[in-house]
Amino acid sequence: MNVLVTGGCGFIGSNLVKYIRRHRPDWKVVNFDKLTYAGNLENLTELEGDPNHVFVRGDVGNKELIEHLVRLHGIEAVMHLAAESHVDRSILGPEVFTVTNVLGTQVLLEACRATGVKRFLMVSTDEVYGSLGPTGSFTETSPLQPSSVYSASKTSADLMALAYEHTFGLDVVVTRCSNNYGRYQFPEKLIPLMVVNALGDKPLPVYGDGGNVRDWLHVEDHCQALLIALEKGRRGEVYNIGGGAERKNIEIVKGILSALSKPETLIKYVKDRPGHDRRYAIDPAKIKAELGWKPAHTFEQGLAETVRWYVDNRPWWERVMSGAYRQYFDTQYKARLDQAAA
Repeated sequence: MNVLVTGGCGFIGSNLVKYIRRHRPDWKVVNFDKLTYAGNLENLTELEGDPNHVFVRGDVGNKELIEHLVRLHGIEAVMHLAAESHVDRSILGPEVFTVTNVLGTQVLLEACRATGVKRFLMVSTDEVYGSLGPTGSFTETSPLQPSSVYSASKTSADLMALAYEHTFGLDVVVTRCSNNYGRYQFPEKLIPLMVVNALGDKPLPVYGDGGNVRDWLHVEDHCQALLIALEKGRRGEVYNIGGGAERKNIEIVKGILSALSKPETLIKYVKDRPGHDRRYAIDPAKIKAELGWKPAHTFEQGLAETVRWYVDNRPWWERVMSGAYRQYFDTQYKARLDQAAA
């Protein structure tokens, strides 16, 4: 099979591209990425010289380029991961989330319709469901109640993809995952941010009281689920993908400090971000029952491996943090840390 992976140089995308090359060696992967701050070709150095991995730099909003690539490489399926994905950034600059996540998805869908792509996998997030109370889990039939610009843009993209299935007959499958973690994650997300700050004995900013709960999914388990959904998922269906590992943010932060033998005095509670959802929890019963998927990693095992990877790969995260990230960190957290210290 010839597959186009959008956002294939990002955290989940690069892990997915490598997962496909390991487990489907006869497939050709065309990796399409704009290379924004979170896209990094260095994530894929092990694929250099691989004739079945083709990288193309481009924007999902470029319909002519996408149509050209689909025809040139005989693309049969698209796995759409390209997106602006950080809630904090959506608060600071909402427009790019609408342009990339909503309009970009529509342009990509139209290009796939025009070229006869056989399957379109829309990779989404549990954040489209909004926030949960202390009990219960999101199912595929839970109401869509996004509460951030990011989650609203992903909800719009999901619905656009499903509308193309219903209206135009495009073969679409949607997946919605819980919080991913693992190697090569850009250090703006919770786990890598806390690891790299702790390694530098810098403050660890924790929103609010640290009691926000997320369900954590190892990126390798997510990649396996995406491949299964692409190959076996039913047209027009949504599949939730969760790791079954609910944890409070503060529990994770303290666990990272313990793993690194760092003091909890590094924790600095900062003003909560606007619209911060309290709890997410995913019920993956459907994908388990229909497609036979289940996570292979326990959270304790996966977190230990992830922390060790960041310890062992300091040059990687120092390079990616050297420019845009450092500016972002300074503007986003410095005032809150100063406020917490006052």
